[in-house]
Amino acid sequence: QVQLVESGGGLVQAGGSLRLSCAASGSTFGINRMGWYRQAPGKQRELVARISSAGTNYADSVKGRFTISRDNAKNTVYLQMNSLKPEDTAVYYCYADRNFRDYWGQGTQVTVSS
Repeated sequence: QVQLVESGGGLVQAGGSLRLSCAASGSTFGINRMGWYRQAPGKQRELVARISSAGTNYADSVKGRFTISRDNAKNTVYLQMNSLKPEDTAVYYCYADRNFRDYWGQGTQVTVSS
């Protein structure tokens, strides 16, 4: 089992920045990909960014504004979000996959005011 705990969400004005963190614990050996999804009210959950040994990929809507990074020694993944827009408002979920199974955090709210 892998447990994921997110932190760093909050309220920020448009144009501001936030940094999300997600710490993995439990059976972390063998975690492949880690990343972030988000879900806005009334919308489906969507991929924001993902990182693995093969590299990173981002949703088109966040390219150039968000940066995902990973500290393997700390089993932690980060999402630096800059130039935030009101449309970035959502619950952000951390995820990890290990042995073909997905694990999810509880989510952290990000609200961007205009």
